[in-house]
Amino acid sequence: MSQRDYYEVLGVPKGASADDIRKAYRGLVRKLHPDVNKAPDAQKKFTEVQEAYDVLSDDAKRKLYDQFGQAGVKGAPPPQGARPGGRSYVDVNGINMDDEELKEVFESIFGGAGMGGGFGGGRARGARPGRGPQPAPDETLRHELLVSFEAAARGSLETVRLTTSDGSTKSIEVKVPPGVDDGTQLRVRASRTMPEVLITVRIGAHPLYRRGEFAETGKGLDLFMDLPLTIAEATLGAALNVPTLWGGVEVSVPPGTGSGRKLRLRGKGLRDEKGREGDLYLIAKVVTPTCPLSAPEQAMLREMCEREPSPRLGAGWPRG
Repeated sequence: MSQRDYYEVLGVPKGASADDIRKAYRGLVRKLHPDVNKAPDAQKKFTEVQEAYDVLSDDAKRKLYDQFGQAGVKGAPPPQGARPGGRSYVDVNGINMDDEELKEVFESIFGGAGMGGGFGGGRARGARPGRGPQPAPDETLRHELLVSFEAAARGSLETVRLTTSDGSTKSIEVKVPPGVDDGTQLRVRASRTMPEVLITVRIGAHPLYRRGEFAETGKGLDLFMDLPLTIAEATLGAALNVPTLWGGVEVSVPPGTGSGRKLRLRGKGLRDEKGREGDLYLIAKVVTPTCPLSAPEQAMLREMCEREPSPRLGAGWPRG
């Protein structure tokens, strides 16, 4: 029998509630069970934890222990199949565990009940012969992964460093598919001994492109890009070299292009892993001169505008 203080073994204060004791016990069982922990002293620590829990989880034994220490609870274990409160138990690796505790242990280690004898027959869910222990489903890790706009457009392999529930850190590789939407969740299982990881993809902004005409919605394969034009380019038309994710292309701007007009470049948007392609929309933005105009230039501009009808002739605009 262990000589350490039982409260110390479970890592709880002397006044801990029954729920706190049970929670601490379950965490230690998950960590130290010999089917999971292959350290040389794992079996000894596991037995010590079970011994402490056997006493502190029983109100009568706990009172005796609090009053007299281990001397108050020493003696032979209760006969197989009986325990205070009418709880039956079975023997696991020489450790007495009742049906409910055994179920919790195997649920935490193998990911589901199913060892027979009081809580369902058959093989444990998620545990196949020869595959070893499976992580508990409630140990799913969550992580947000920020990737660049270009990486999300082309797809990438990202390295993610995670902190698991036991405090250890592990690095896993996450495949980000091309054309992924912002907020997409990827489920990753790095190994049989690691819990499932739920990765939420967050996509960084781009200085030119956006997924959404008026806001960065972060979804869809179509891209939108503002195309600044001088008054001369918009009025007379121009041939411009425009960058895309897939290389520069020459774009013909028709004469008389006004702000807000869309020029569509087919297949120059995002592309996903299924081979679908989006389009790139160039939205014309006419930019007025920032340099001061000379008197002759101002006069020429006014004369040119006087030959044009007013742009404010639609419904609702006053006449004159």
